[in-house]
Amino acid sequence: MALVAGLLGVMFALGVVTLVVALRPVAVDEIPERRAEGPPLKDRFENLVLRLALGVSLAVVVGVVTRWPMAALIMGAAGFLAPSLLGGEAQRKAQLDRVEGVAAWAEMLRDTMAGSGGLEQSIIATAGVAPVTIRPEVIRLAARLERERLAPALRVFADELDDPSGDLVVAALLLAADKSPKRLGDLLGRLAHSAREEVNMRLRIDAGRARTRTSVKVITIATVVFAALLVVLGGDYLDAYDTFTGQLVIAVIGACFATSFSWLSRAFKIDTSTRFLRTDGAGS
Repeated sequence: MALVAGLLGVMFALGVVTLVVALRPVAVDEIPERRAEGPPLKDRFENLVLRLALGVSLAVVVGVVTRWPMAALIMGAAGFLAPSLLGGEAQRKAQLDRVEGVAAWAEMLRDTMAGSGGLEQSIIATAGVAPVTIRPEVIRLAARLERERLAPALRVFADELDDPSGDLVVAALLLAADKSPKRLGDLLGRLAHSAREEVNMRLRIDAGRARTRTSVKVITIATVVFAALLVVLGGDYLDAYDTFTGQLVIAVIGACFATSFSWLSRAFKIDTSTRFLRTDGAGS
């Protein structure tokens, strides 16, 4: 009965958290700004709440089933950190799509300038048809050009993109704004080609690591399933873990798993180039 009550309590808590997040009011025409400091505070808070709900749920279930405080603590921490250690594929894909979007927009600017001329007019003309991944930022740049000079607007645009490839394109546009844009089209084409080469390289690296990443997930799931079956069917075999020494052994095992997963998560991470136009929205 205690186990059933604990599970029902956890499911009720998750339902309340999910309902609160789902009912959060959002303006239909809201276009959130993507600044250099990272995701908005509201999104980070929601992410923290969901992580806490997952961690607490696992801790409660494991604690009720095993009566081992160390196992509950380890599984709670694992539930809190699992999205960071085992996830990240969507974030990596979003980064690559963003770089590809910057390359496509640079080519749009090149072709538009070749046909009609002015840099500011070309930016405004491409705002509505810019790649989806960077369209909100380009639309805000076009709107900003109606009341600001080109150079400050471009620097704010670079901060909103928060991408090294975007910095290269913005730097080319800044040079063209200060000097003659005669060879800007050729430069934008070269930058677009370089950005696509970066995307292809990172895709090849990610494909090479996909097999290792899949193996890690399979091993993790198999280990968790085996441990769960052992807890359910082990009987007197697991009595040794009820002692203080047994809890220390569980702590050592958990530390070994945490160290290995932390090392693997760093090994799977691809370090990107450092931005060189970071101005925090400061105009010049």
